Amino acid sequence: MQIDKEAIRRLIPHSGTMCLLDGVTFWDAETIECVSMTHLARDNPLRVEGRLLGVHLIEYGAQAIAVHGGLLAPVKNRSFRPGYLAAISDAHFYVDTLDSVSSGLNVVATALMRSDAGVVYTIELSSKENGTLVEARATVVFIGAASQ
Repeated sequence: MQIDKEAIRRLIPHSGTMCLLDGVTFWDAETIECVSMTHLARDNPLRVEGRLLGVHLIEYGAQAIAVHGGLLAPVKNRSFRPGYLAAISDAHFYVDTLDSVSSGLNVVATALMRSDAGVVYTIELSSKENGTLVEARATVVFIGAASQ
């Protein structure tokens, strides 16, 4: 199954330019790897005064987590569970802005813990020429009750 931008848009609620990921290159039960070039787009909705900040990379990681949940739901015989990003911890930013990042972004999210209430993932974003851009831990809390 090819997972391109259109398939991603069917998995997450983000639409238009707010869908930041371009494709999924790998996924299994614990990890998802995505790619994106949207940080180069002038109409990227996260831009502030024409710039993307390092902190904006957290949204890329959060979207990768959401895509992973959408891909895992049918495998685990569950419906998709919407959630919200409740916490970011252990964040290390290696860039202040994305001005110098001209190659694609690699977005990796790995599940550390799952429960009926939510999930905890590590996220790492990198680029070929800049190396690691951000590392963090993300906690997502599910909305509503689980359905089996």
